[in-house]
Amino acid sequence: MPELPKNAFTRGIRMASLPATYAGRTALGFGKRVGGKPAEAIAAEMQQRTAEQMFKVLGELKGGAMKLGQAMSIFEAALPEEIAAPYRAMLTKLQDAAPPMPAASIHKILSEELGPDWRERFQEFNDTPAAAASIGQVHKGVWHDGRVVAVKVQYPGADKALIADLNQMMRMGKLFAGWIPGLEIKPLLEELKERAVEELDYLLESENQRTFAVAFEGDPDFQIPHVLAAAPHVLVSEWIDGTPLSRVIADGTVEERDHAGLLYERFLLAGPARAGLLHADPHPGNFRITPEGKLCVLDFGAVSRLPDGLPMAMGTLLSIAQSGDADKVLEGLRAEGFVKPNITVDPQQVLDYLEPFVEPTRHKSFHFTRDWIRGEFNRINDVRNPDFTIGMKINLPPSYALIHRVWLGSIAVLCQLDAHVPVLEELETWVPGFSPADA
Repeated sequence: MPELPKNAFTRGIRMASLPATYAGRTALGFGKRVGGKPAEAIAAEMQQRTAEQMFKVLGELKGGAMKLGQAMSIFEAALPEEIAAPYRAMLTKLQDAAPPMPAASIHKILSEELGPDWRERFQEFNDTPAAAASIGQVHKGVWHDGRVVAVKVQYPGADKALIADLNQMMRMGKLFAGWIPGLEIKPLLEELKERAVEELDYLLESENQRTFAVAFEGDPDFQIPHVLAAAPHVLVSEWIDGTPLSRVIADGTVEERDHAGLLYERFLLAGPARAGLLHADPHPGNFRITPEGKLCVLDFGAVSRLPDGLPMAMGTLLSIAQSGDADKVLEGLRAEGFVKPNITVDPQQVLDYLEPFVEPTRHKSFHFTRDWIRGEFNRINDVRNPDFTIGMKINLPPSYALIHRVWLGSIAVLCQLDAHVPVLEELETWVPGFSPADA
């Protein structure tokens, strides 16, 4: 298998092919319409082909391009159904799979990373990947002591490919920075890039995974696979059977979705308190429900190091927002760097803008739905709404970058699950400084 395209220009051309392909299909559709084909059929056909092209390009490029696709798959819940439907299957597919490497390439990497006698460490090794993601793919095997294992192997050239994509995204971000006066883009992009590059180091990921496994050892709700061996580009850990969260989203009963939603929310909030780490990759492909009903968590390359737990200010601000004191919310946001000193903004508009984060805290149990998040998404992005410009005045401090990613991403996933979650109880338990307004 040839290495991934690493040259920034080459990868940029491939990524640019997505909108170009859509334009081509639009022209094709116009031609068919002139020929008498129904407009609805043309639109459906174009959307389906564009979705297939998106999966093909993002999947083959892997690296940062595929990570972008995985992030998109989380937020499809916020899109109108007529737009989201044609892309949902393809975007969801990116959560768990991508075009795999051939066996010869895998064997070469294993020999380089684990030594030429690598086969002696396994009783069995399946050359067909069980899953493939943005920078690596996973194979199932049997360790020399009889334990079933997951062997994650990094794609050749994934490091250069990811860095090329990140550099391109940083250039694009700086280009748009002038349009968003309230955002300090450079330190934020640097922080995101630094954390993303950490995902390339499987030795570092193994340390993160070991920390989580120890912190949650014997827990009745969670199961973290233990690491058995690690090298810079290969990670061997216990294999845990379970139902992918994406399948629970698609086919789960109300009880199954509520149970999964509760454990998903609890793990993301509890990680900083119990392990000093926040699992910072919340897409459904990293979670399974075991036959015993536990939440199995995978992929610990992206973490935020929070040795003292989630920031106290975060819980305090959430409590103030829940109480409806807009002036104090703005004061707190300024103190934490979310609103720069030179930015003038209406306190109530800021509080209204934060509604997707605050509304779930007003209920003992909140029902996360696609309709709810679509309504919030449409309200915030409606140019006729006075709150529309607030997003351009809000800054995201680098220390909160991954926390924000997880907080927003988890809300989107819970809406995909259509889950009822006792948010208040979980926040009170795991978020320092949070106290409900009526407590």
